[in-house]
Amino acid sequence: MQFFQKKLSLKAKRRGFHLITDEIIHAIPELSILRTGLLQVFIQHTSASLTINENADPTVRMDFETWFNKAVQENDPDYTHDYEGADDMPAHLKSALLDTSLLIPINDGQLALGTWQGIYLCEHRNYGGNRNVMLTAWGI
Repeated sequence: MQFFQKKLSLKAKRRGFHLITDEIIHAIPELSILRTGLLQVFIQHTSASLTINENADPTVRMDFETWFNKAVQENDPDYTHDYEGADDMPAHLKSALLDTSLLIPINDGQLALGTWQGIYLCEHRNYGGNRNVMLTAWGI
């Protein structure tokens, strides 16, 4: 069994849901030598998250942003954690509703994602800055 680990620093992206599948694949070329294995994708932040969903139609990502903004609203007077702005506590809650870690099968040197699946960076802050993602692949 072989193990590979890389840290991917994603450039700052605007608030929303962004496809990062290609950036992940390019960051860890060792995937190509694994016949069978797993890739863990872990984001090192508490106000951004990861998920897997539709990779073809960009309106899906816009609808995700719309739904999450309705479900977890800013400027709620009940929030006490508001030191970093109105978008901070909602960003933590949105991150808790999604994932900070994904586990994806590797088959014949490629991520075994479905035809319409892509990996999203879910940026929940207006100005979240660069985001660090740890990639750990293992297999045979």
